[in-house]
Amino acid sequence: MSKLAPGVRLLRSLTRAGRLMAAAAARPAKTGAKSAPALQIRKHERPEVAPPPPGKWLTATHHAEGQRMSYWLYLPDSMPEAAAQHGWPLIVMLHGCHQSATQFAQGTRMNWLAEDKGYAVLYPQQSLSVQAQRCWRWYAQATQQGGGETAVLASLVEKMCERHSIDRRRIYACGLSAGAGMAAVLALNHPGLIAAVGLHSGPVFGAGHSTMGALHVMRHGAAVHADTAIRALLLRGPMPAMPAILIQGEDDHVVRPVNQQQLAQQWLQLNGLPARMAPRITAKAAGRARHAYEIRDYLVGRKVLLRVARIAGLGHAWSGGDPALKFNVKAGPNASRMMLEFFSKHRRSGT
Repeated sequence: MSKLAPGVRLLRSLTRAGRLMAAAAARPAKTGAKSAPALQIRKHERPEVAPPPPGKWLTATHHAEGQRMSYWLYLPDSMPEAAAQHGWPLIVMLHGCHQSATQFAQGTRMNWLAEDKGYAVLYPQQSLSVQAQRCWRWYAQATQQGGGETAVLASLVEKMCERHSIDRRRIYACGLSAGAGMAAVLALNHPGLIAAVGLHSGPVFGAGHSTMGALHVMRHGAAVHADTAIRALLLRGPMPAMPAILIQGEDDHVVRPVNQQQLAQQWLQLNGLPARMAPRITAKAAGRARHAYEIRDYLVGRKVLLRVARIAGLGHAWSGGDPALKFNVKAGPNASRMMLEFFSKHRRSGT
């Protein structure tokens, strides 16, 4: 029997979990039921296997909104002149389902790039006691409206700004799959805090509202709900420009490419750009160990406000990552490098 790909196993696991949760919700609640035990985290856990870069790798637990969230923080070994003057730019990295924060750090190799470019990197971790597959609940309506995990993550970022020298003009959120969905929710609820986002294999914003609903979005997108969610968001109040880089594999059967198409339309809409705006298209040739990919850039003046990268042959995995871990492939382009390059062009003003 052939071995199932990680993406197929993930999809089956999420489908199974969704059915169990739906069945549990239909049953009368039992009194006196015990909650799942809190996840125990080793105080000095390090990324698995790969040798760490030379900076500080710190770990602690954050308490907010009645929740406890473990996190890891990478601080580079040396501080560039710009960071010495304004503080470190900060990247908030949100892992996907069936991943830990440390696995995400190793898989994306983001700390090595951060060391080279002078970025701090924050890795919050979803607790198994909150979600059994360690998925961020980007689909929950309360979360999409700024409560739940959104509020916890925002307070964690604020905590990092208070405890470390962080440049508040340059805080970015990115993630893979459910982590990408959560990064979008965080940024759109806190646009004054997050300067730009990187969404790798991310679901449409503002839809789902249940585990089974989230699975439907991942497979089919959200159609009309995608437009409605952005209009509802814009009714809350003024929204500053929110730059984004969207990365998607053409062979992703977990979060299918229709999600990227609809995310791109959402980001054009929330940035006040025409739905049929013509992008600048760049096709990249494939090398021996790289996937062919196309980049569509949507510019305002000379600045790229939205970058949409579609990668041929890529499934549900971080492009250019460490193949020793699931949900990563060695073949490029290097998604971490693409995100850092994009983030370097954007910052918040007046903060």
